[in-house]
Parts: sequence; structure tokens; C-alpha cells
Amino acid sequence: MPNALTILGVCLGLSSIKFALDLNYEMAVITIGLAAVLDTLDGRVARLVNATSKVGKELDSLTDVISFGVAPSFIMYFWTLNEIGKFGWMLVLIYTVCCALRLARFNLTTIEETEKWKINFFQGVPSPAAAGLILMPLILSLSGLIQFENKAIISSVMILITSILMVSNIPTYSLKRILIPRNLTIFLLLGIGVYISLLIFYTFQTLFLSGVIYVILIPISFFHFRYLNKKSLISTHEEEETEDVL
Repeated sequence: MPNALTILGVCLGLSSIKFALDLNYEMAVITIGLAAVLDTLDGRVARLVNATSKVGKELDSLTDVISFGVAPSFIMYFWTLNEIGKFGWMLVLIYTVCCALRLARFNLTTIEETEKWKINFFQGVPSPAAAGLILMPLILSLSGLIQFENKAIISSVMILITSILMVSNIPTYSLKRILIPRNLTIFLLLGIGVYISLLIFYTFQTLFLSGVIYVILIPISFFHFRYLNKKSLISTHEEEETEDVL
């Protein structure tokens, strides 16, 4: 079942490229969004049914490269980057390579038993979030909130910044690992209901606002990580001093 969700994510990623070729950018963005939802669900489902495996892990990474590396960069190329010729294609290559490097590093990352709190953070921007970030100029255009010129330049800057963030060491929140207390479940369900309603009636406006919120969370997660890391180091140092005394 989890692997089936992963394969469906691949199909959605490839379908988004087809929609972009047909100049149906609304559906291209929506299919990438659905692929991101499935990427969030497949890991949770695998853990719930105790069906995690090395094959599933590798398949998930390959899917992420296609759905959140190749597909969104192609969408942006067909939308506006082709206007700047070879430089536009170079940006597609840079972003896709950075996505592959980011996923390779993620697969090799291990967390020590004494630092379990780090499981709530990613090293660099994760590929699904990166896909959303590079699509933000297109999403903003589709939302109708602001009509802007120089789309190619704005998109180029967004892709370069996002590519750097993916392979950087900047800690970002791992939204997959958020645990909600039972007494707050009703509020979570209410929030999900409101968010889905907004997506249905104000799809691209809501997606753009979600992207803005995520960008704001990046510096917050950075300082939160530094605070927790400092706290962990102090705690470890105190434990070592206690052991020396004993």
C-alpha cells in the first residue's frame, strides 16, 4: 500500500509535465500539490502498517527527484524560463541536480540516540517544499493577486535561492514529524477542514499564502534549532561533569 502511494506520486509528477506542455498550468500546479500530499502520507502509512523497507525508502527518494525535482523545474521552463534560452535550461539542470544531492544526503543522515530532538528538523529545505517555492511566481500569477512583468528574472532568482537552500545546512521544520496532543485533535481537524475549504474556493491564493508562511518559518526554525542545540550541549556538559564527580 505505501509503495502504491509512492508510485501514484510518480504518475502525478509526470502528469504535471504533460499539463505544462498543454499550457494547462493550473492542473500542473495542482498535480504537484497532490504529489506532495501523497509524499506526506506514504511514510505515515508505512509506519502505521509496519511496512517500512529499504526498497520503499529508495523508491520514495526516486519519486521525489521526479515529482519535486524534474517536474516543477520543467513546468517553470515551459512557463517562462524558455524565454531566456540556454540560461533558463541551465537553471533547470542546477535545480534538479541540487534536488538529487539533497535527497542523497538525506538518505545518509543519521541521528544519534542522544539527539532525538533533531528528528523534528530537516537539513536544508526538503524537496516537496522546494518544489512549492520555485512554483511561487507561477502560483502568484495564477492567483490574480498581483500581475507582474519580468517573470523570467523573478523565477530565475527564486530557483537559484531555492537550490542553495536545498543543499545548505540550514535547519528547517520537518512538518511530517509534528505530533498533536489528543486534546487538540478537534482543533486540528477543524483547521484542516477550513484549509481544504480555502483550497477549493481560493486555490492559488491559499497556496501562495502557504508558501509565504513557509518562507517565514525558515528563519524561525533556524533560531529554534540553535536554541535546542545549545540547550542539548549544556545538558550533555552537565551530565559529563556529574559523572566525573561521581
